[in-house]
Amino acid sequence: MADIIQRDGTWTFDDDVLRLVPGGDRSLAPLRRELGELAVPLEAIRGVSIERGRKAGRLRLRLRDGADPLVQVAGGRLHDASDPYQLTVEPGRYGVAEYLVDEIRAALRLAGTESGPVDGYLLPGPAVPLTVAAGDGSVSFDGETVRLEWNWKTNDAKSAAGPRTLPLGEITAVEWQPSMAMENGYLRFTVRGQTGKSAPKHDPHAVELWGFKKDPLMALAAAAVQARLPHPHAVDKAPKTLGGPASDDHDVLLRRLQELGELHRGGVLTDEEFSVAKQAVLRKM
Repeated sequence: MADIIQRDGTWTFDDDVLRLVPGGDRSLAPLRRELGELAVPLEAIRGVSIERGRKAGRLRLRLRDGADPLVQVAGGRLHDASDPYQLTVEPGRYGVAEYLVDEIRAALRLAGTESGPVDGYLLPGPAVPLTVAAGDGSVSFDGETVRLEWNWKTNDAKSAAGPRTLPLGEITAVEWQPSMAMENGYLRFTVRGQTGKSAPKHDPHAVELWGFKKDPLMALAAAAVQARLPHPHAVDKAPKTLGGPASDDHDVLLRRLQELGELHRGGVLTDEEFSVAKQAVLRKM
């Protein structure tokens, strides 16, 4: 086992899994605090490196393309402070960081882990249910339905249209774009049968973002939905069988059954609610 403990967080590697635990420092970015601990399987790792600096260094973990829904929706646009796959390292701990890097690299060589893209997520994405508020609205997602609600800063026309409820089965794509320079960002959902796109300020399926501290949290909502959509690298790869769901849809339903079980064991769902929800998922299978 190899580990490094820093104010920014703790990374622990046990040959099969790298555990990333965010630190408790008050300056920690909201996204990392809300995302919590991550267990990254060795097969999801493409590489790791340590970058030395005069005042501080940085550990960087690189995942295989398609391994994590958060990385998929962020597309490299997360600020360093919000990136859960980076760890600030004090100069006095460079030796420990290098040992951790060497251990991970040795395990990758020993396991013969491939570095290319994967056609299924190897990390589950943010836990649901979740609710995120930023910009001109809030997004709630329970694993099956997305709900968009607006606040007093919302454009009048969009606000007048009222809240939006989007079943997961109607969502075909999700996009997260942070604000950059003079351009506002957004979280946008594309739904089945939709033609054309309005500016996020007017789009009833989008939350407009203005570059405030909580904006990156919308990436968590995007990733939670992305994790339950067909994997981008697996689309049209396998033929659909007559009378049954595609393999991607089947994986999504299995994941939903697991989530329902966890909610039931945790006391969030009653026996009756769990039974009804489980039967609804089983009927789709």
